[in-house]
Amino acid sequence: MSPGDEPVRTSPESRTGPRLRMPRLPASSRGSLAVLVGILLVLLVSTFMLGWFGVENLGSALTYTGRFTGAILLAVSLTTLLGSAAAVDHWYRNSFTYSGMVALIAAIAALVANVMILLETFKGDSTGYRVLWALLTAASLWAALALWRTSVVIPAPKRVAAAVIVTSSIAVANFGYQHLYQPYQRGAKPLVKMTVGEPMLSQDGQAFSVPIDIRLENRSDVGFYVIGAEFHAMGERVPLSETDRLRAQWRDDAEKWSKAQFFPEAHPLARWEIHQPGELVAAHPWTFAGNWIEADDELHTRTVVQLPIDTEYDQLAFYANVSLARKDRLGLENLVPVGNSWSGGKVPRWIQEGQEDIDSIIYRGRVHENNAIANHTMDPRSLTLFWRFGPHGAGLVPMIRREGEEDLILAGAEDHALRNRYGLVDAGTGPFERTLWDVKSRR
Repeated sequence: MSPGDEPVRTSPESRTGPRLRMPRLPASSRGSLAVLVGILLVLLVSTFMLGWFGVENLGSALTYTGRFTGAILLAVSLTTLLGSAAAVDHWYRNSFTYSGMVALIAAIAALVANVMILLETFKGDSTGYRVLWALLTAASLWAALALWRTSVVIPAPKRVAAAVIVTSSIAVANFGYQHLYQPYQRGAKPLVKMTVGEPMLSQDGQAFSVPIDIRLENRSDVGFYVIGAEFHAMGERVPLSETDRLRAQWRDDAEKWSKAQFFPEAHPLARWEIHQPGELVAAHPWTFAGNWIEADDELHTRTVVQLPIDTEYDQLAFYANVSLARKDRLGLENLVPVGNSWSGGKVPRWIQEGQEDIDSIIYRGRVHENNAIANHTMDPRSLTLFWRFGPHGAGLVPMIRREGEEDLILAGAEDHALRNRYGLVDAGTGPFERTLWDVKSRR
């Protein structure tokens, strides 16, 4: 370098890349205490609410994605808390060059998180939470715009923008997976299997018993609450016609079974057999209400049906049914008996109308949502199980309703959506028909 040459000085910007500096507001506007207080209020309220839901979700959500959502909300909460301190520094001291950028990123993160929760509140019942998050969303947008208009230094703006876009995309993708894809993916359903054993005579030859093995197999990757399980056996008289039955009689049989309401037991049309309505001979639960079955597990039980050897029935039909709820869709407190229909227990009119000869035992348990956001934005609900039995059969009727809405009749699509939301599943097997001619011939 020659004596007359001056050394070339490089600025920090030329060494580290371009910086994006937002247009500076007038000092009086940027220094307005009211604007700063408004931004701090938005960030701190968001910090508290997002942190509250984040901690609850992280500790109690029933799915991995729910807990991941809690972790995201907690991270955003910490970001908004840091952004509050950065906003104060950016407004007055500016001791950290990028404090304005940190505050802006915190406001944008709060905006994205509040929009996601606002969408979730529209699935709930609480108007208060819906209004709160609508206000928080609008306030977060205002805070982000207010910070954007100040002198915010953003180093390598393309990289910062890419990081914000990627982070927001992860949050949106997680929200979409949990609240859009998961509820509509193909549901799991356990299988009920039943094996009917050979009848055995009593020692005095006056009675016989039929052993039945019932197995519940869960080959899916989710666990289930057993809401209720019932087994029942029907005695059937099936005399043979002396002549070939006419087609008009077939039609009469088809019409009769099509009108069966609560316990429809369809029989094949027969040219010689005269099928009569079955009569209940045994009914009982085959596992406890409120029990559960984990993923890739099974439950097994054996029951016995006993009848006198001179029974008038020609055959027996066996049924086993179970009502379940997915453990990743709801939390369920213990189901406890709360009454019965013959002692004043309340049975909804839409279940009982026209069926006065059918009795019900009523079980109920409190339902908890599968994440903290829904727990706070949904009204409390209970699951009620009606275990029903009468002269012509038995069955289970589970329902989830808010308190005082037990008589509410849901349309088909609405009922399907409710069952899908809480993962209610019914499974069953039967009828297993067993002729008694061989047993009665032993008399």
